[in-house]
Amino acid sequence: MSALSAAFVRLHARLAPVAFVPEVRLHQADEPIGLWELTEGEFRSDRPPPFWAFAWAGGQGLARYVTDHPEVVAGRRVLDLASGSGLVAIAAARAGAAAVRAVEVDELAVAAVALNAEANGVRVDAEFGDILDGDAGDAEVVLAGDVFYSGAMANRVLRFLLRATRAGASVLVGDPGRAFLPRERFAELAVYDVPVSAALESVQVKRTTVWRLRAGRPEAAD
Repeated sequence: MSALSAAFVRLHARLAPVAFVPEVRLHQADEPIGLWELTEGEFRSDRPPPFWAFAWAGGQGLARYVTDHPEVVAGRRVLDLASGSGLVAIAAARAGAAAVRAVEVDELAVAAVALNAEANGVRVDAEFGDILDGDAGDAEVVLAGDVFYSGAMANRVLRFLLRATRAGASVLVGDPGRAFLPRERFAELAVYDVPVSAALESVQVKRTTVWRLRAGRPEAAD
């Protein structure tokens, strides 16, 4: 975590409880559109959007599920894929995971995860990098919140998650009805009505499902 990235997160986001998971506090932006424009401007358009500054519905639902069902992660090594703010990773750490690794492709997100973990008094190993063409390492549980938001992203994520299940990991996904989620590959675990930012989602509540990826090798997978 660079000092510059940490300072940016502190300057543009304030620490507050998460609406649907108030047990966790995150650095969150009050005004999403302005921050979106700022990161695209000062930090140039090749930098990812500031997904780290908001508690997205998929992550909130998944974090709620992990918090309410700690046995899913307790004593296990956990990977939080495309961690964003680190909400799901923090929930896993609070639920008793043996180790939590949170991976992000945005340096600001890595800083946000580290700051948020510290604010919640838990240990999360925040890592910068794109691991989607690789594997989940020694993770016994892989968590992914709101990752099926584009076709290109969905294809890469699905292949990664399928490799993780073949290696023996349990894979849980939180998704608020994004168009690119291949529902036929998943089993439903829970459904929540999650409060969200109307400026980002055009609604105030998103119906969000927590899914478990089915084991097996689908025909379309690599």
